[in-house]
Amino acid sequence: MINNIISFSINNKFIIGLFIVTLVGTGIWSMATINLGSVPDITNNQVQVITVAPNLGTEDIEQFVTYPVELAMANLPDVIELRSVSRFGLSVVTIVFKDEAGTYLPRQLVQEKLTEVAGEIPEGFGTPFMAPITTGLGEIYQYTLKLKEGYEDKYDAMELRTIQDWIVKRQMALVPGVVEVNAFGGYVKQYEVAINPNKLKSFGITMNQVFEALKVNNANTGGAYIEKNHQANFIRGEGLARSIADLENTVVTTQNGSPVLIRDVAEKVGFGNQVRYGAFTQDGHETVGGQILMLKGESPGNVVENVEKRIVEIQKSLPEGVYIDTFLSRSELIGRTTSTVEKNLIEGSLIVIFVLVLLLGSFRGGLITASVIPLSLLFAFILMKQFGVWANLMSLGAIDFGIIVDGAVIIVEGMVFHIHQRMKKTTTAIDQSEMDEIAYESASTMMNSAFFGQLIILIVFTPILFLTGVEGKMFRPMAFTFGFAVLGAIILCLTYVPMISAMFLKPAKNQNSWFAKFENKIDRFSDKIMSGLNRGYVPLLNFALRFRAGVVMGAVALLLIAGFIFSNMGGEFIPKFDEGDIAFQALIKPGSSLTESIEASKKLQNLINEFPEVKTVVSRIGVAEIPTDPMPMDIADSYIILEKDKSKWTSADSKEELIEKIQEKISVVPGVNFVFTQPVELRFNELLTGVREDVAIKLYGEDLEVLADKVQEIAAVIRTVPGAADLNVEATSGLPQMTVEYNRAKMAQYGVTVDKLNDYVSASFAGEQASVIFEGEKRFDVVIRLAKEFRQDINSLKNLYIDLPNGAQVPLKEVADISYKPGPMQISRDNTSRRISVGVNVRGRDVKSMVEEIQQKLETDVKLPPGYFVTYGGSFENLQRASDRLMIVVPIALFLIFILLYFALSSFSQSVMIYMAVPLAAIGGVFALWIRGMPFSISAGVGFIVLFGVAVLNGLVLINKFNELKESGMTDLKKRIYEATHERLRPILLTATAAIMGFIPMAVSTSGGAEVQRPLATVVIGGLITATFLTLVVLPVLYYWLESRKEKKDNGGDVSYIKTSPSIVTVLLMVGGLMASGTSFAQDTNQDGTIPKTLTVDEAIAMAKQNYPSLKESQAFIEREKALKGTSFDLGSTQVFTGKEEYGNNLPGVQTTVGVQQGNIDLLSGFSKSKFYKERIALGEKFYVASEQQLVRNVMQAYDQINYYKAQLRFADQLDSIYVNFKTAAQLRYDTGETGKLEFIAASSEYQQIQVLRQQAYDDIEIAKRALKQYLGIEQEIETVGQTYEPMDFLATLDSASVDNNPLLQYALQNAEVSKANVGVEKSQFLPKFNLSYGRQVVDDVSGFNTYQAGISIPLWFFPQKSRVKAAKADAMVAENQYLEQKAVTESRVSQLTKSLEKTKKILQYYEEGALLLAEQQITTAQLASKEGEIDYVNYITILNSAIRIKQNHLQYINQFNQQTIDMQYQLGNL
Repeated sequence: MINNIISFSINNKFIIGLFIVTLVGTGIWSMATINLGSVPDITNNQVQVITVAPNLGTEDIEQFVTYPVELAMANLPDVIELRSVSRFGLSVVTIVFKDEAGTYLPRQLVQEKLTEVAGEIPEGFGTPFMAPITTGLGEIYQYTLKLKEGYEDKYDAMELRTIQDWIVKRQMALVPGVVEVNAFGGYVKQYEVAINPNKLKSFGITMNQVFEALKVNNANTGGAYIEKNHQANFIRGEGLARSIADLENTVVTTQNGSPVLIRDVAEKVGFGNQVRYGAFTQDGHETVGGQILMLKGESPGNVVENVEKRIVEIQKSLPEGVYIDTFLSRSELIGRTTSTVEKNLIEGSLIVIFVLVLLLGSFRGGLITASVIPLSLLFAFILMKQFGVWANLMSLGAIDFGIIVDGAVIIVEGMVFHIHQRMKKTTTAIDQSEMDEIAYESASTMMNSAFFGQLIILIVFTPILFLTGVEGKMFRPMAFTFGFAVLGAIILCLTYVPMISAMFLKPAKNQNSWFAKFENKIDRFSDKIMSGLNRGYVPLLNFALRFRAGVVMGAVALLLIAGFIFSNMGGEFIPKFDEGDIAFQALIKPGSSLTESIEASKKLQNLINEFPEVKTVVSRIGVAEIPTDPMPMDIADSYIILEKDKSKWTSADSKEELIEKIQEKISVVPGVNFVFTQPVELRFNELLTGVREDVAIKLYGEDLEVLADKVQEIAAVIRTVPGAADLNVEATSGLPQMTVEYNRAKMAQYGVTVDKLNDYVSASFAGEQASVIFEGEKRFDVVIRLAKEFRQDINSLKNLYIDLPNGAQVPLKEVADISYKPGPMQISRDNTSRRISVGVNVRGRDVKSMVEEIQQKLETDVKLPPGYFVTYGGSFENLQRASDRLMIVVPIALFLIFILLYFALSSFSQSVMIYMAVPLAAIGGVFALWIRGMPFSISAGVGFIVLFGVAVLNGLVLINKFNELKESGMTDLKKRIYEATHERLRPILLTATAAIMGFIPMAVSTSGGAEVQRPLATVVIGGLITATFLTLVVLPVLYYWLESRKEKKDNGGDVSYIKTSPSIVTVLLMVGGLMASGTSFAQDTNQDGTIPKTLTVDEAIAMAKQNYPSLKESQAFIEREKALKGTSFDLGSTQVFTGKEEYGNNLPGVQTTVGVQQGNIDLLSGFSKSKFYKERIALGEKFYVASEQQLVRNVMQAYDQINYYKAQLRFADQLDSIYVNFKTAAQLRYDTGETGKLEFIAASSEYQQIQVLRQQAYDDIEIAKRALKQYLGIEQEIETVGQTYEPMDFLATLDSASVDNNPLLQYALQNAEVSKANVGVEKSQFLPKFNLSYGRQVVDDVSGFNTYQAGISIPLWFFPQKSRVKAAKADAMVAENQYLEQKAVTESRVSQLTKSLEKTKKILQYYEEGALLLAEQQITTAQLASKEGEIDYVNYITILNSAIRIKQNHLQYINQFNQQTIDMQYQLGNL
């Protein structure tokens, strides 16, 4: 499949070119239109239900509003969490649903429940409504309304708020992606009728009369129409009040014929404002601001762009002197994070390209590999667009092009190597067809391992997709994007890379051109680097192989040290992402008034503005128009907008330092505490956990007073924990209240009701809406309340006059007890249980260790009453959940890697060996985190997952080479290790260096958002460094151990014939001439004294036929088919039955006493089946013959191989006697001083080489015997018949050159006959089957009747059987073609063998007719000349070695001829 794709790509370059053009075009379009954000939106799927009841106390809100809403929502499907906050005048219930529930279904379910709940909430207690469909990332644009210089006195805070509500907000409607505009600050304009109770009393008028007068004197009406002069004249009654004068002149009542007007009883009729529960200040001044909320799921980049366009239009319609000033726009954050990603990706890709060109040694090869980078990225953008994955810091931040181009590197490196090999052989130019062939060979050879490596990378990322919650939303986009990019790289490696390599990697024709010289320089420089690395690596490998145990123990020690460091490292959820600005909460003394909070906020802003790094400071106090954030009036959310150009910073170098200095500066403001964080983080924390700090310690219980006391104890303990900063205890008590407690006895006496008294209190102080006034399209409430001087203090409340039913009036203090009583500030609930929380930010240490210390201290120092318990939320809860999930996910990833390795290598031990790269990589990852002072985080955890996938690839490359060399016949273990490591050093270093370099920009980046990427990049870089180093050192050691143990096991613990240690060599020199007899003894007798069994080749064949399992298997196949032949004629099944048939009419009916039926008799198809099984039996016989012939061939070849190695041994013995004499003579001459020591050393060296040759011959004989014993099926020691090793007489055994008797060909031919017979069997199923039955009957109690039946069943619905016949015919056609293919292959093989035999025969003739005789003469003459001293030892050795080579080559060619002869006989079926 893979090879076919590669071949297609190379042969269809134009189609692949079109594919790449399409990819580029679609990719660029996807990149331009993809949803762009800064970070993933981690907000859970929540719906907020808000109820505003400005006049109700905290406990009333909880009991009458919050509780019913919670109860209704608790049983909705897919609800996983329920939180609520109840405070004076406000209830906010947050319902968290599963993410799978979607956005709109939960809102629909909540809305249905709200309709039910509305009936349970008393009238006047507010109407619950849902907050806008937005998230923690929804606050995308915040602005203030500012006045130009000179216009400061023209507009006050009320007019600015009116401009915000009626111009800006309205024009912002219908902007795509905007769900709501939330206003804060200023005064909401009202028309106020300020009543003077003394005037009311003097006129004897009640407040209710004034209210009713305003209500009934402000309306329009219509009276249909009158037809006049062919026109319809519509009637309209104009009664709306249009101005303050209209309100003043409204008649309340008439006394003595004189009207009493509103102005007569009012202190003032004019503009007033709604009671404020919040404010907004900027840079020390109170002002008006707006916050644009984005619809959930929209692209912030697009929405901000739309908003900015609309803001430009709105500016034009604002009154003169007023303008909109933006202080926080998400586009800045997106721009910074996008530039971080762009910078890292561009720098990473440039570094990777540089490394590729440098280490590949090919400029064009490097560029081709590098071109995969943008193409795979564009491919990733296409799939991101299709699957709805956003482009942001997390999705694009972890892409490492070094990993992505691994496959392309391997292919191009292989191709460059092939081209170099081809150029070394011949200098002729490479044409395009040859280039295509080289490209195909390289790509198909290397792509199998490359494909597998890339598959591991893909598999490694899949467990990340199973992360849930916050960490899932953070890291799943990264896994998707990386996976898409790797998938793109795989497709490009199969199509684009082979095609483009075939076109552009062709060596330059003119080697003198500047480009060719430039490429050659790079090539030479690359080779120099690699040779230098090799020179440094070889001694290291020597050391490792010499001190194997020490190296492994060192690696284990490092692993243990890394484990210890990791256990003490601590952990955090996700590193804090620097948003570029600062957010802080100013916690003013609980119960402070709004005025007090505004003043404190102004002081803070003036102090903070003294820092040159600060551009502006804004504060939101209390709640906004839409109170999604239920803050009291004594808390201010402040944003410090910083100068983004760090070069302009003078008072601090980092944000942390600036925060410390700001804290120090503002600590002079009395009665204010501070909690520092960041704008988006502040909102995320609150929406996710209900607490704004990093860690929330929540205490659950029933009694508010007990909760308040215990939480103070908890806070005192937490203050003693290092790293716990910005401690914020939730204020639940201490709300100053003037409590009115009604005296029911007095009320009964005066005849007034609670309801009436409540209305008076509410209307007098909060105000009651009587009607509305329109100013054009603007609409303002007309509110009635007491004049300001009559609502100053508790006495105003006590002296409030109440109208009695008899027309008299009494003060409120007559019917109620009025006093100051502190009430609950706020009641928070989680999952319908009351709770109180302590918020803590983490500074200077990790979250995990800090929370663990808090837990330990709270368990020992704080005793809780029964039913009260503590939980830990915030980022610690997220870390715990994510860590638990990673404990499942990481082992799954590791297990998948192991399974893939096992499938690739089919060796458990080698898979485990490569798997050692995982702990070796972990060492580097842990050390890298430790060196950089980073705690473990989920970012680092994902880094480890990526690292483990990449780390095993290098080991896989090395082990594959070891196996390849072993299969090619390299038996020397150390030589195999040196050869493999030398060849694979370049690709291993290339892939590892490219991956490391790709992550370096990410690891060292300090720009916006880099904090999240740094741990991930650090882990991968550190891990790859140790994994690569230790793979090149530890893996060869482990492989050496494993293979040497295997070899010992294979040798059954036997000691080889000769040990080449010095002591044995000395003994051999002493016995000298006994060598030959010693050899024969070694061959005749085993070490245990048993005599091996000597077999001729015919005896060996007979024994193999008797014992070999495959022949027994073939015989069983034949027996089975013979047994099945007996099933050809099927007489069906016999049925014995009885039954009765009744007529009715009280007659006995017909009873069958006993009946016999023979059904489904199949006689007609039996002939076809019999023929089919007959052919199957013949097929089994052919299979038996094929297996037998194959076995005979294997036995003959193994037998001949033993004789070949014996001949080698005999030749080595002959050489041994020659070199013993030469060595003895050399020693004698050296001892007498006739010659120098050099001759003696040379003689000793040659003698040692002969000993090695003899040992190799012994070992080869042993290996060949084991191969033969496998075919013979015995464990007993064997010996072949000793004879001169000569070529087989090929012509004598050659009966015919026809391939008709080839066993495999015979089998294929018979298989075709079986398929034809099967067609007949399927056709016979159209023939009818028969049914016969007979029964004895009793009719109406009279016996002696018989019944007979004969039937025939014909398959009328023949279409399925017709298809089976068609399929059988197709099978027959396949079998026929297989036979023809086998015939062509066999004929080709026979033709090749014939030519090879003729060629080898001629070579043997050359040796036998001339070369051998010359070699003998060379040896004899050289020995004689050496004795006489006519030639020196150098010439003597040279002549001997020349003769030795001739004799060795002769033996090799005899072996080659014999092996080919046996194979030829097998192909012709003559064995």
